[in-house]
Amino acid sequence: MAYTIGKVAERVGLSTYTLRYYEKEGLLPGIQKNGQGIRIYQEDDIFWIELIKCLKETGMSIADIHYIVELSMEGEHTIPQRKQILNAHKRQLQEQMEIIQRSVHKIDKKIEWYDGKTKECE
Repeated sequence: MAYTIGKVAERVGLSTYTLRYYEKEGLLPGIQKNGQGIRIYQEDDIFWIELIKCLKETGMSIADIHYIVELSMEGEHTIPQRKQILNAHKRQLQEQMEIIQRSVHKIDKKIEWYDGKTKECE
């Protein structure tokens, strides 16, 4: 199935400008164009866009995402390197989640203290 940039933007929740930017930055190197120069996206392209969106939303830089794309284009022999990058990013996210969970707990305790539900504010 083929999609236009507008349909893809709507489906993944990004603007057409962002999709063009990702393509310009080399994050979407395989986007095909029809005879009129209109971008035609395939399901595989949408998978990559969703992965890029996920990585961006979780703080990965465009440069690091670009490196993953480059490695992907080199072939399957780069899978260990790509996994290493993703595992490192995942560890960072897990550390951030632990910090956020501790912070939420501290804030909850302060709210309980304000509400008079506890005499101590941890």
